[in-house]
Amino acid sequence: MDPDTLAMITAIGPIGIGIVSISVGGWVLTTWMRIKNGYPLDGAWGQAVYPKDDQEAVERVKLLSQENAQLRAEIGSIKDRLANVEKIVVDDSHRLRSEIEALRGPSN
Repeated sequence: MDPDTLAMITAIGPIGIGIVSISVGGWVLTTWMRIKNGYPLDGAWGQAVYPKDDQEAVERVKLLSQENAQLRAEIGSIKDRLANVEKIVVDDSHRLRSEIEALRGPSN
């Protein structure tokens, strides 16, 4: 090997080794911190390596879905009641009075 090339390799080699060491150390530190704090690990394309399958989260989603369905049904009934109230408020008093009298029947 040429002495000039050898001198350049010995001068640049430690810098290259240092850069590689810092990069690998940073990757190891980042991975350790993600594991420690409970974040899922990502593969090369961003997919989860070890996806969490938490039963508590599944149950929470089921309960929230049921509650959502109940609230939607309640909102539907409230909309129906509001429509009836709007009819009463918007309706002229004469027609309302005649309907009430018709419901009372011929007992007068």
